[in-house]
Amino acid sequence: MSQAGPILFVSNAERPAFIAALDEARFFPVIDTSWAGAVRAVEEVQPAAVLAAMHTGHEPHLAPLAKKIAEQSPYLPFVALDAAGALPHNALPFSSSRAGHSERLIARLRAALRIRTLHATVLRRLPEVKVALPEADPVRDATVLLIGRGAAYPALSVALGERVGVIGALSIEAAAKHLNTRDLDGVVLAEGFTPRVTDAFLTVLAEDTRFRSLPVIVTAHQLTQTYDLPNLELIPGEPAKVAANALPLIRQHAMEAQLSRTLRSIDAGGWLDPRSGLLTAEAFARDFAKTVEQTLARGGGLSVARFAFDPGNSRAQLDAARILSRLMRQMDFGVAQKDGSVIVVFAETDFRTAHMIARRLSAVMRHTSNGKHEMRSDPVVSVDSLSPSDTARSLLGRLSADASRAAS
Repeated sequence: MSQAGPILFVSNAERPAFIAALDEARFFPVIDTSWAGAVRAVEEVQPAAVLAAMHTGHEPHLAPLAKKIAEQSPYLPFVALDAAGALPHNALPFSSSRAGHSERLIARLRAALRIRTLHATVLRRLPEVKVALPEADPVRDATVLLIGRGAAYPALSVALGERVGVIGALSIEAAAKHLNTRDLDGVVLAEGFTPRVTDAFLTVLAEDTRFRSLPVIVTAHQLTQTYDLPNLELIPGEPAKVAANALPLIRQHAMEAQLSRTLRSIDAGGWLDPRSGLLTAEAFARDFAKTVEQTLARGGGLSVARFAFDPGNSRAQLDAARILSRLMRQMDFGVAQKDGSVIVVFAETDFRTAHMIARRLSAVMRHTSNGKHEMRSDPVVSVDSLSPSDTARSLLGRLSADASRAAS
């Protein structure tokens, strides 16, 4: 992995021994600066990452440094070592008190630098097509899986739900189901499980490449061994503190997902919406008209499903779009519409099969609660199939009419 720029180490104390491990891992040069000189050092050194030791004299300098780092482009990772209080929104927590901290720090930095490289790639390729990087804070679109069944669970659910979408699971089995069907930006493992169950769960996550870069926050156990999970962090304490210090890791993952979708959109010539992962409205209209024409000429089945959500719950539509872009078959395609609905086209599929697929997708959507109001995302689903006298417009028109009848 190419590292464009040095690592800046901010501290008012002597360099701890484990920083030497960065040299051995070929992260160099590591340049030291004091807290008072940190903002100027970011300007002068143009680092690839910033590490900051949070034990002495950092308080007045932390906010200006975090702000300076947040203004850099491409993404500049900022790792805060051993923070006692709540962190700025872009400071990734790292505790050096756990076993294997040198290896964990190297893994944390490598994972963050990969996102920096991804951001640089997207910025370089953006001029190729008409795609804009979404401007909203990526954490607004993030979804976190909260697993637990202890007394702190409801308070954690509220603390996280004020900032991100939360999917709750009271058992590891329920959690496993969500891991397989949802795009997640973090897992928070709260109390209610034995150390053996926690260990087994973390081992399974570490062995599956799909989840390896996922932020995993453990709130209630001492972790006695290391796992191949670069963004695994132990954050005990009050629910508000757990949520505040988990958010930077969750935000970083949501940003990575956003950049990956933007890159896919660039690869697709700008026809994919970087926020939802589905087609843009223009691309959908073009592909749908073509598919209807081909099906009428060739024969065969073509079905369409519409998932309509409460227009006041835009988050539910976005979640549904992400679920669909992840779960639908290669030959299917969809679009998120302005009226709060999501439409999916099932190619070469008869009405009965389409109905069954739509029901299954709808069941996955129903399990998400969003934010502090526990808004459920129960879609009104309507399914229709192409008949010989149809056009693309008449089929979509009938689908919307079916939906408004079903909703009333």
